[in-house]
Amino acid sequence: MTQQPAPERQPVPPAAAEALRAYAAEQRDKADRLAAVLEDIAANGLPDPETGVLWETLRDAHLARLAEEPPRVA
Repeated sequence: MTQQPAPERQPVPPAAAEALRAYAAEQRDKADRLAAVLEDIAANGLPDPETGVLWETLRDAHLARLAEEPPRVA
Protein backbone atom coordinates (compact mmCIF):
# COMPACT_ATOMS: atom_id res chain seq x y z
CA MET A 1 0.00 0.00 0.00
CA THR A 2 1.36 3.41 -0.92
CA GLN A 3 1.93 6.04 1.76
CA GLN A 4 1.04 9.01 -0.46
CA PRO A 5 -2.64 9.85 -0.91
CA ALA A 6 -4.10 9.79 -4.40
CA PRO A 7 -4.30 13.26 -5.98
CA GLU A 8 -8.11 13.38 -5.79
CA ARG A 9 -8.23 12.46 -2.08
CA GLN A 10 -7.92 14.66 0.96
CA PRO A 11 -5.49 13.29 3.56
CA VAL A 12 -6.76 12.65 7.09
CA PRO A 13 -4.90 13.69 10.24
CA PRO A 14 -2.63 11.03 11.78
CA ALA A 15 -4.92 10.50 14.80
CA ALA A 16 -7.92 9.93 12.53
CA ALA A 17 -5.93 7.53 10.36
CA GLU A 18 -4.92 5.56 13.44
CA ALA A 19 -8.55 5.44 14.60
CA LEU A 20 -9.60 4.18 11.17
CA ARG A 21 -6.97 1.45 11.29
CA ALA A 22 -8.12 0.39 14.76
CA TYR A 23 -11.74 0.27 13.59
CA ALA A 24 -10.75 -1.76 10.53
CA ALA A 25 -8.88 -4.24 12.74
CA GLU A 26 -11.91 -4.54 15.03
CA GLN A 27 -14.23 -5.20 12.09
CA ARG A 28 -11.78 -7.71 10.61
CA ASP A 29 -11.76 -9.58 13.94
CA LYS A 30 -15.56 -9.71 13.96
CA ALA A 31 -15.62 -11.02 10.40
CA ASP A 32 -13.05 -13.69 11.29
CA ARG A 33 -15.16 -14.86 14.23
CA LEU A 34 -18.28 -15.04 12.05
CA ALA A 35 -16.38 -17.00 9.40
CA ALA A 36 -15.19 -19.45 12.07
CA VAL A 37 -18.77 -20.04 13.25
CA LEU A 38 -20.01 -20.56 9.70
CA GLU A 39 -17.17 -23.00 8.97
CA ASP A 40 -18.00 -24.92 12.16
CA ILE A 41 -21.65 -25.16 11.11
CA ALA A 42 -20.62 -26.32 7.64
CA ALA A 43 -18.33 -28.99 9.10
CA ASN A 44 -20.44 -30.16 12.04
CA GLY A 45 -24.03 -29.13 11.28
CA LEU A 46 -26.36 -26.90 13.22
CA PRO A 47 -26.31 -27.04 17.02
CA ASP A 48 -29.19 -28.68 18.86
CA PRO A 49 -31.82 -26.00 19.60
CA GLU A 50 -32.51 -27.55 23.00
CA THR A 51 -28.93 -26.95 24.20
CA GLY A 52 -28.47 -23.53 22.62
CA VAL A 53 -28.88 -20.04 24.05
CA LEU A 54 -32.03 -18.08 23.26
CA TRP A 55 -31.41 -15.16 20.91
CA GLU A 56 -33.18 -12.86 23.37
CA THR A 57 -30.60 -13.71 26.02
CA LEU A 58 -27.77 -12.98 23.61
CA ARG A 59 -29.45 -9.73 22.53
CA ASP A 60 -29.88 -8.53 26.10
CA ALA A 61 -26.27 -9.34 26.94
CA HIS A 62 -25.07 -7.49 23.86
CA LEU A 63 -27.23 -4.45 24.64
CA ALA A 64 -25.84 -4.42 28.18
CA ARG A 65 -22.28 -4.43 26.79
CA LEU A 66 -23.15 -1.58 24.43
CA ALA A 67 -24.64 0.44 27.28
CA GLU A 68 -21.35 0.15 29.20
CA GLU A 69 -19.26 1.47 26.29
CA PRO A 70 -18.62 5.18 25.81
CA PRO A 71 -20.71 6.77 23.05
CA ARG A 72 -19.27 6.75 19.54
CA VAL A 73 -19.59 9.40 16.92
CA ALA A 74 -20.23 8.27 13.36
